[in-house]
Amino acid sequence: MRAMILAAGRGERMRPLTDVTPKPLLEVKGKALIVWHIEKLAKSGFKDIVINIAHLGYKIPQALGDGSHWGVNLHYSDEQSSGGLETLGGIVNALPLLGEEPFLVVNGDIFCDYDFTPTFDLKAKMAHLVLVPNPEHNTKGDFALEGSEVLNVGENMLTFSGIAYYNPKLFFAQEAKKAPLAPLLREAVEKSLVSGELFTKVWHDIGTPQRLKEINDAL
Repeated sequence: MRAMILAAGRGERMRPLTDVTPKPLLEVKGKALIVWHIEKLAKSGFKDIVINIAHLGYKIPQALGDGSHWGVNLHYSDEQSSGGLETLGGIVNALPLLGEEPFLVVNGDIFCDYDFTPTFDLKAKMAHLVLVPNPEHNTKGDFALEGSEVLNVGENMLTFSGIAYYNPKLFFAQEAKKAPLAPLLREAVEKSLVSGELFTKVWHDIGTPQRLKEINDAL
Protein backbone atom coordinates (compact mmCIF):
# COMPACT_ATOMS: atom_id res chain seq x y z
CA MET A 1 0.00 0.00 0.00
CA ARG A 2 1.19 3.50 -0.87
CA ALA A 3 0.52 6.62 1.17
CA MET A 4 -0.21 10.20 0.18
CA ILE A 5 0.49 13.28 2.29
CA LEU A 6 -1.62 16.30 1.35
CA ALA A 7 0.81 19.22 1.34
CA ALA A 8 -0.44 21.62 -1.34
CA GLY A 9 -2.67 23.93 0.69
CA ARG A 10 -2.10 27.68 0.90
CA GLY A 11 -2.54 27.77 4.67
CA GLU A 12 -4.44 31.07 4.77
CA ARG A 13 -5.30 30.74 8.46
CA MET A 14 -1.64 30.14 9.26
CA ARG A 15 -0.47 33.43 7.76
CA PRO A 16 1.94 35.19 8.09
CA LEU A 17 3.98 32.01 8.77
CA THR A 18 2.90 30.45 5.46
CA ASP A 19 3.82 33.54 3.47
CA VAL A 20 7.38 32.21 3.44
CA THR A 21 7.04 28.54 4.46
CA PRO A 22 4.69 25.80 3.19
CA LYS A 23 2.47 24.74 6.09
CA PRO A 24 3.77 21.11 6.19
CA LEU A 25 7.30 22.45 6.76
CA LEU A 26 6.28 24.37 9.89
CA GLU A 27 7.95 22.78 12.89
CA VAL A 28 6.71 21.02 15.99
CA LYS A 29 9.53 20.65 18.51
CA GLY A 30 12.15 21.43 15.90
CA LYS A 31 10.86 18.96 13.31
CA ALA A 32 8.67 19.73 10.29
CA LEU A 33 5.09 18.46 10.52
CA ILE A 34 5.53 16.45 7.33
CA VAL A 35 8.69 14.81 8.68
CA TRP A 36 6.74 13.49 11.68
CA HIS A 37 4.42 11.80 9.15
CA ILE A 38 7.24 10.43 6.99
CA GLU A 39 9.03 8.95 9.99
CA LYS A 40 5.84 7.32 11.26
CA LEU A 41 4.89 5.99 7.83
CA ALA A 42 8.38 4.55 7.35
CA LYS A 43 8.28 2.92 10.78
CA SER A 44 4.86 1.43 9.96
CA GLY A 45 6.20 -0.22 6.80
CA PHE A 46 5.22 2.16 4.02
CA LYS A 47 7.86 2.34 1.29
CA ASP A 48 6.34 4.71 -1.29
CA ILE A 49 4.90 8.07 -0.27
CA VAL A 50 3.29 10.58 -2.63
CA ILE A 51 3.33 14.26 -1.67
CA ASN A 52 1.31 16.85 -3.59
CA ILE A 53 2.81 20.33 -3.75
CA ALA A 54 1.53 23.76 -4.80
CA HIS A 55 2.01 26.84 -2.60
CA LEU A 56 5.79 27.36 -2.29
CA GLY A 57 5.87 23.74 -3.37
CA TYR A 58 9.44 23.75 -4.61
CA LYS A 59 10.61 24.16 -1.02
CA ILE A 60 9.26 20.74 -0.02
CA PRO A 61 11.42 18.60 -2.36
CA GLN A 62 14.34 20.86 -1.47
CA ALA A 63 13.82 20.04 2.21
CA LEU A 64 12.95 16.34 1.90
CA GLY A 65 14.78 15.06 -1.17
CA ASP A 66 13.96 11.60 -2.48
CA GLY A 67 13.17 10.07 0.91
CA SER A 68 16.30 7.93 1.13
CA HIS A 69 17.15 9.56 4.46
CA TRP A 70 14.15 7.74 5.94
CA GLY A 71 14.41 4.59 3.84
CA VAL A 72 11.37 5.46 1.69
CA ASN A 73 10.72 6.66 -1.85
CA LEU A 74 9.13 10.10 -2.06
CA HIS A 75 7.12 10.91 -5.20
CA TYR A 76 5.93 14.47 -5.86
CA SER A 77 2.61 15.32 -7.51
CA ASP A 78 3.18 18.86 -8.76
CA GLU A 79 0.22 21.27 -8.70
CA GLN A 80 2.27 24.49 -8.70
CA SER A 81 1.11 25.59 -12.15
CA SER A 82 -2.56 25.22 -11.17
CA GLY A 83 -2.21 26.93 -7.80
CA GLY A 84 -3.50 23.86 -5.96
CA LEU A 85 -6.33 21.47 -6.75
CA GLU A 86 -7.86 21.08 -3.26
CA THR A 87 -8.25 17.62 -1.78
CA LEU A 88 -10.30 15.81 -4.42
CA GLY A 89 -8.45 17.27 -7.37
CA GLY A 90 -5.12 16.63 -5.69
CA ILE A 91 -5.88 12.95 -5.12
CA VAL A 92 -7.18 12.45 -8.67
CA ASN A 93 -4.10 14.18 -10.09
CA ALA A 94 -1.88 11.86 -8.06
CA LEU A 95 -3.63 8.59 -9.01
CA PRO A 96 -0.92 7.60 -11.55
CA LEU A 97 1.60 7.72 -8.69
CA LEU A 98 -0.67 5.91 -6.23
CA GLY A 99 -1.24 2.78 -8.30
CA GLU A 100 -4.21 0.46 -8.59
CA GLU A 101 -4.34 -0.78 -4.99
CA PRO A 102 -6.01 0.92 -2.00
CA PHE A 103 -3.95 3.73 -0.50
CA LEU A 104 -3.72 5.86 2.63
CA VAL A 105 -4.14 9.65 2.63
CA VAL A 106 -3.14 11.89 5.53
CA ASN A 107 -3.36 15.66 5.85
CA GLY A 108 0.05 17.25 6.07
CA ASP A 109 -1.05 19.79 8.68
CA ILE A 110 -2.12 17.46 11.49
CA PHE A 111 -0.10 16.03 14.37
CA CYS A 112 -1.15 12.64 15.74
CA ASP A 113 -0.04 9.25 17.04
CA TYR A 114 -2.43 7.20 14.90
CA ASP A 115 -0.92 3.87 13.80
CA PHE A 116 -0.89 3.84 10.00
CA THR A 117 -1.53 0.35 8.60
CA PRO A 118 -0.07 -0.62 5.20
CA THR A 119 -2.06 -3.88 5.20
CA PHE A 120 -5.44 -2.27 5.92
CA ASP A 121 -8.31 -4.19 4.27
CA LEU A 122 -11.15 -2.05 2.93
CA LYS A 123 -13.16 -5.17 2.15
CA ALA A 124 -16.10 -4.05 -0.03
CA LYS A 125 -15.93 -0.39 1.00
CA MET A 126 -14.65 2.50 -1.08
CA ALA A 127 -13.26 4.40 1.90
CA HIS A 128 -12.46 4.08 5.60
CA LEU A 129 -12.38 7.31 7.62
CA VAL A 130 -10.60 7.91 10.90
CA LEU A 131 -12.86 10.11 13.04
CA VAL A 132 -12.00 11.99 16.23
CA PRO A 133 -13.96 13.73 19.01
CA ASN A 134 -14.94 17.24 17.95
CA PRO A 135 -12.29 19.88 18.68
CA GLU A 136 -13.24 23.39 19.75
CA HIS A 137 -12.98 24.70 16.18
CA ASN A 138 -15.42 22.10 14.77
CA THR A 139 -18.01 21.49 17.46
CA LYS A 140 -20.75 20.33 15.05
CA GLY A 141 -18.59 17.54 13.60
CA ASP A 142 -18.60 16.12 10.08
CA PHE A 143 -19.92 12.54 10.18
CA ALA A 144 -21.55 10.11 12.59
CA LEU A 145 -20.45 6.56 13.34
CA GLU A 146 -22.76 3.61 13.94
CA GLY A 147 -20.62 0.60 14.73
CA SER A 148 -18.13 0.71 11.88
CA GLU A 149 -20.55 2.39 9.45
CA VAL A 150 -20.10 6.08 8.66
CA LEU A 151 -23.28 8.17 8.42
CA ASN A 152 -23.75 11.72 7.18
CA VAL A 153 -26.02 12.55 10.11
CA GLY A 154 -26.38 10.92 13.50
CA GLU A 155 -26.89 11.52 17.18
CA ASN A 156 -23.18 11.77 17.97
CA MET A 157 -21.34 13.70 15.29
CA LEU A 158 -17.57 13.37 14.99
CA THR A 159 -14.80 15.19 13.13
CA PHE A 160 -12.98 13.75 10.13
CA SER A 161 -9.33 13.57 11.17
CA GLY A 162 -7.85 13.98 7.70
CA ILE A 163 -6.69 10.35 7.76
CA ALA A 164 -8.39 7.80 5.49
CA TYR A 165 -7.89 4.70 3.38
CA TYR A 166 -9.34 4.79 -0.15
CA ASN A 167 -10.04 2.43 -3.00
CA PRO A 168 -8.81 4.22 -6.16
CA LYS A 169 -12.07 3.20 -7.89
CA LEU A 170 -13.79 5.89 -5.81
CA PHE A 171 -12.01 8.52 -7.93
CA PHE A 172 -12.10 6.98 -11.41
CA ALA A 173 -14.99 9.13 -12.69
CA GLN A 174 -13.53 12.33 -11.25
CA GLU A 175 -11.48 15.00 -13.01
CA ALA A 176 -8.13 16.39 -11.90
CA LYS A 177 -9.54 19.86 -11.34
CA LYS A 178 -9.89 22.06 -8.29
CA ALA A 179 -12.56 20.46 -6.11
CA PRO A 180 -13.21 19.55 -2.45
CA LEU A 181 -13.49 15.95 -1.31
CA ALA A 182 -16.49 16.23 1.02
CA PRO A 183 -19.29 15.98 -1.61
CA LEU A 184 -17.85 12.77 -3.06
CA LEU A 185 -17.44 11.28 0.42
CA ARG A 186 -21.01 12.15 1.40
CA GLU A 187 -22.29 10.55 -1.79
CA ALA A 188 -20.36 7.37 -0.98
CA VAL A 189 -21.67 7.45 2.59
CA GLU A 190 -25.25 7.59 1.29
CA LYS A 191 -24.51 4.40 -0.67
CA SER A 192 -23.14 2.68 2.49
CA LEU A 193 -19.67 2.48 0.92
CA VAL A 194 -17.75 4.11 3.78
CA SER A 195 -16.58 2.52 7.03
CA GLY A 196 -14.90 4.30 9.90
CA GLU A 197 -13.32 4.16 13.32
CA LEU A 198 -13.12 6.46 16.34
CA PHE A 199 -9.61 7.53 17.32
CA THR A 200 -9.30 9.07 20.79
CA LYS A 201 -5.56 9.40 21.33
CA VAL A 202 -3.28 12.31 20.33
CA TRP A 203 -4.61 14.30 17.35
CA HIS A 204 -4.22 18.00 16.62
CA ASP A 205 -5.25 20.06 13.61
CA ILE A 206 -2.43 22.59 13.28
CA GLY A 207 -4.51 25.18 11.45
CA THR A 208 -3.48 28.49 13.03
CA PRO A 209 -0.36 30.04 14.57
CA GLN A 210 -2.05 29.78 17.97
CA ARG A 211 -2.64 26.04 17.59
CA LEU A 212 0.95 25.57 16.46
CA LYS A 213 2.15 27.41 19.58
CA GLU A 214 -0.17 25.34 21.77
CA ILE A 215 1.12 22.00 20.48
CA ASN A 216 4.72 23.11 20.86
CA ASP A 217 4.03 24.27 24.42
CA ALA A 218 2.18 21.05 25.23
CA LEU A 219 5.01 18.83 24.03
